[in-house]
Amino acid sequence: MMVGKDVSDISVKVPEDAHDTGKHMPTFNAYLTAIVRDSTGRVVRVHRQRSRSPTANFIGLFLPLNWYGSSNNSFTLTNATGGTCTYQPSLGQFTKEITYPSVDGYPTYLVMIQVGSGQQTNPYNAYSLASPIANGSGVGQLVYGSPSVSTNVTVSGSSAYINITQTFANQSGGTINITELGIIVAVQLGEASIGSVTNCGNLLVWYDVLSSAISVPNGGSLTIAYTFTANP
Repeated sequence: MMVGKDVSDISVKVPEDAHDTGKHMPTFNAYLTAIVRDSTGRVVRVHRQRSRSPTANFIGLFLPLNWYGSSNNSFTLTNATGGTCTYQPSLGQFTKEITYPSVDGYPTYLVMIQVGSGQQTNPYNAYSLASPIANGSGVGQLVYGSPSVSTNVTVSGSSAYINITQTFANQSGGTINITELGIIVAVQLGEASIGSVTNCGNLLVWYDVLSSAISVPNGGSLTIAYTFTANP
């Protein structure tokens, strides 16, 4: 244990080989940006924060194949309505893998960025937003535009990133306040050997509570952009 003067001198006692040499594996960061426009299209607010919240569904989908094979364990995916789906990929003949294209007419797995007016303290366990805002022009609703994913990875210097964006229009007649958002994907599992398909439904894979609420004025719009960056 270091006490007294040793503590105050710690900065000059760090070994040279502990300093950053630039020779390390690329890191990964995620950010979300929210741009609010009024009824004339003028930008009235820009909000940006670090996004840190993959859900349990995300972790399960990205566990390496050898984890499932060596442990013989499965993972329970929970969809936005509380239904469950058993996921256990492997190279075996009768196992169910994620199929493509997705279900329900979505051209990709991405369904939407969903926004809401609630919040949850444990994003890992979240399988739906606490209080999702419905798609529509009624009271308390927002008109959801189509989500968009970068068609290519953008490389800038040593960094590489992709964006997921979506715009929401407020035609509700009043101001809409947003405090939470998340990324929803649709997943189905298919067993190629017998043609069996299991629809797991819409899965929340990423969830964030905003550091401060965002107000979208009537007649205005909100654009959300998630940016996933390697080696930022």
